[in-house]
Amino acid sequence: MTGVSDLTRALVLEEPERVPDGCGGFAVTWIGVGTLWASVVARRGREAFVAGRTEARVTYRILVRGAPPGARSRPRADQRFREGSRIFDIVSVAEADPRGRFLEIIAEEGRMS
Repeated sequence: MTGVSDLTRALVLEEPERVPDGCGGFAVTWIGVGTLWASVVARRGREAFVAGRTEARVTYRILVRGAPPGARSRPRADQRFREGSRIFDIVSVAEADPRGRFLEIIAEEGRMS
């Protein structure tokens, strides 16, 4: 990656919100908290056996502009990205360069959320 000109895909950052389900429990809904411009590159794919069926999963390296820890614009592992109908569950977040100009996010598409 050479710079911000590589950040060509708009991803909506979402976080989970628990809402009452009307029966004394809670359901999880996803709330958009912002849009980040990103570079998305597929890393590897695999199949997993989940709940009695085979499920395809693909791991991606997603780069976004840097943000300090604790900033609302900094993705976290309990969040996800949405691009249309595609969902990218965030697995990890780390600085991609020593100056913290970019964040490297490992995300997985195809997990059940």
